[in-house]
Amino acid sequence: MGSCCSRAGAQDASTNKEDTAEGTDRTNGQLDAPSTTPPRTAPPSPPPGASPKPAKVAPVGPVLGRPMEDVTGEQFACKTIAKRKLANKEDVEDVRREVQIMHHLTGQPNIVELKGAYEDKHSVHLVMELCAGGELFDRIIAKGHYTERAAASLLRTIVQIVHTCHSMGVIHRDLKPENFLLLNKQENSPLKATDFGLSVFYKSGEVFKDIVGSAYYIAPEVLKRRYGPEADIWSVGVMLYILLSGVPPFWAESEHGIFNAILRGHIDFTSDPWPSISPQAKDLVRKMLASDPKQRMTAIQVLSHPWIKEDGEAPDTPLDNAVLSRLKQFKAMNNFKKVALRVIAGCLSEEEIMGLKEMFRGIDTDNSGTITLEELKQGLAKQGTKLSEYEVKQLMEAADADGNGSIDYDEFITATMHLNRMDREEHLYTAFQHFDKDNSGYITTEELEQALLDFGMHDGRDIREIISEVDADNDGRINYDEFVAMMRKGNPRSQSKETA
Repeated sequence: MGSCCSRAGAQDASTNKEDTAEGTDRTNGQLDAPSTTPPRTAPPSPPPGASPKPAKVAPVGPVLGRPMEDVTGEQFACKTIAKRKLANKEDVEDVRREVQIMHHLTGQPNIVELKGAYEDKHSVHLVMELCAGGELFDRIIAKGHYTERAAASLLRTIVQIVHTCHSMGVIHRDLKPENFLLLNKQENSPLKATDFGLSVFYKSGEVFKDIVGSAYYIAPEVLKRRYGPEADIWSVGVMLYILLSGVPPFWAESEHGIFNAILRGHIDFTSDPWPSISPQAKDLVRKMLASDPKQRMTAIQVLSHPWIKEDGEAPDTPLDNAVLSRLKQFKAMNNFKKVALRVIAGCLSEEEIMGLKEMFRGIDTDNSGTITLEELKQGLAKQGTKLSEYEVKQLMEAADADGNGSIDYDEFITATMHLNRMDREEHLYTAFQHFDKDNSGYITTEELEQALLDFGMHDGRDIREIISEVDADNDGRINYDEFVAMMRKGNPRSQSKETA
């Protein structure tokens, strides 16, 4: 299916010609480590009058005389973006934003995980988890079309991904089957969203005007140059139509013809197999493909639709948005872990926390630099979360480290970054060293007490009791391994212990 205005770079287990033509190469397998070999000095010049000998360049074969081996034991995907293809400041900013958004979304279960972003003279390299199962699009083609039950299950996962992105202040803007990858070849393989090259951060009510996306999936309001997150729901509605029927709802021989069909908005429910498809499925398609974005369903409304819930697997309770779920988890942590997170928050790069900064701005509606109780309540309500005054106040108090009645920027970053930031080895080591003032390799009761006092987070609880919760070998102090175990406890990414 053709694409329009889309910067190449969808990441999967193969390289396609379109990406190469656009200057984005895709390489899977082991990555060569960056070279750390110092430059060698040039050979001395021949003495005056002597004839210089022609240099002999011998091919370099095996050095150690044994087969090369994989030293990592892991395989990653690498998206390489050639700098020569970045023609202007806007192109550069697009790449920068893609890295920021992928850092921001890292740790979410159905989004391809960014391991790290690296740069050399010629290219920018995004190293990601490898999805060896290929594109969802290929599986759709192989199947022809899905049963309603299978389509509902798949759609539920896709819409949950969209809900996650929207609740974290991100619009994908290029949702299509080709940008959903299967983690492995198995029938029940996890699905992962990828290619955030056209994605943007957004605040509630913000309007976008640039036409981006892929022709079949572009919403009518995008073509009219006035749109917001609702455009993602339209794209998923198109995907649902294709899942059920095997063909796109708006089709023509040319891109211009496709756009005209989208603007007309006529949906064909008379051709096969639609007469045999349930009324509930057709109702959902209609509501996701409503031409007026104000009448279109939100992600939460789609997940609550009877057709999606038909098999009983979808939850009846509304999904937590990202801010709420993170604040809830932060509230449950002990103060020791909260102080460690505060230290780690100070280590994060601008590209790692840009997404959280945008989320903060989205809630801080008066741009005062702090979030009040009322702003937090309204920010959560905008994303479909209804909480009592008491519940919001509890979350507020958990994040408000200095107890002044509002959440400042640093407090917000500390309280919301923990799901996808704290496993990184260099950050954990820095935090451990902050507590271990005498560099003994252990955190003692005295050192922990002083750190809690310094941050105003000593709540009067017996320090020995806090130590005992973490002290696995019962020696009355905390070593680095015990500290890391505490920091990774309850983190969905901790099982893999990846430290890229």
